[in-house]
Amino acid sequence: MAAAALMGDPMMGARWGGPSFSNQTVADMVPPEMLPWVDAHWYQFPPLNPLWHGILGFVLGVLGVISWCGNGVVIYIFSSTKSLRTPSNLLVVNLAVSDFLMMVFMCPIMVVNCYYETWVFGPLACQIYGMTGSLFGCASIWSMVAIAFDRYNVIVKGLSGKPMTTKRAVLWNAFIWAHAITWTLFPMFGWNRYVPEGNMTACGTDYLSKDWVNKSYILVYSLFCYWLPLLTIIYSYFFIVQAVAAHEKTMREQAKKMNVASLRSSEAQNTSAECKLAKIALMTISLWFVAWTPYLIINFAGIFQTMTISPLLTIWGSLFAKANAVYNPIVYGISHPKYRLALADKLPMLACAGAKSDESDTQSQNTVVSSATAAETEKA
Repeated sequence: MAAAALMGDPMMGARWGGPSFSNQTVADMVPPEMLPWVDAHWYQFPPLNPLWHGILGFVLGVLGVISWCGNGVVIYIFSSTKSLRTPSNLLVVNLAVSDFLMMVFMCPIMVVNCYYETWVFGPLACQIYGMTGSLFGCASIWSMVAIAFDRYNVIVKGLSGKPMTTKRAVLWNAFIWAHAITWTLFPMFGWNRYVPEGNMTACGTDYLSKDWVNKSYILVYSLFCYWLPLLTIIYSYFFIVQAVAAHEKTMREQAKKMNVASLRSSEAQNTSAECKLAKIALMTISLWFVAWTPYLIINFAGIFQTMTISPLLTIWGSLFAKANAVYNPIVYGISHPKYRLALADKLPMLACAGAKSDESDTQSQNTVVSSATAAETEKA
């Protein structure tokens, strides 16, 4: 009965994203002033079922609240705890600020558009929305690169590397934002442009243009804001895990010479340092890849016309990218032992279980590293 009703109602079939038996398209509800910015590609798709708009709006609202709380807590804990106000942690705070602002600028607008089932804020707001998405996304990506490179410098290079000072951290953050702003402004001055996409509730770079000038922006942008950051993060964590594994092997050999089972405390023996670090590295790279790869595939599919990009497909790409702002505070904050201790002290209702044991684990690892450094100094 329902199936018959659905087939008998061409409008209903179109609203569910199925075959359209009328001339209605996903762009029909777009305000007249926005129509010049809508690519002809989207006119082949029927209107989405309102249920999809409702689901998207709800999910984005939830992601926004979680991101605001998570990144807000990271910013508060790192800035209000004296022991956490280190130069290296300025990079983590910069990442949290970028993710926080991304959801502040993008989430409410997207939720309102989902309610109206189209873009309702006009062409200028579309430009600003696309610009802020590119800005904060690029800043978050390069903040993660800076964090990975800083960890590589400390763990792999050790005493031979340049220590991270407050001045260097500030310069890193300044470079990150200058780099992101540069790529954000190019479409505003004619190298590509920001246009409505997918279900017409969001705006992004124009990856459907047949003009190779616009296509070249996508290609060069992906090089500097996807491939280069990804390869740098993989390179950094590969050698970090390798260095920690070598250090763990040296510690085990030293323990044998001292005729003891381990140089670590009983709590720290449960999971080796290289295992912990390998898990964090794998999680960092995997989540980064999952967050940004779908949107890259959509962009490349658009400029190379390798597959048909549907409005529903662009929704998933956008959601994966925005979800990055949700789990970044978990990966870079919760995985920090001193952060967990500070969280247990300042916001005990949000503290992770086992925070107290982190203190002894951190102290034992610091003692081991100090002992290893002293032994190497004596040999020299």
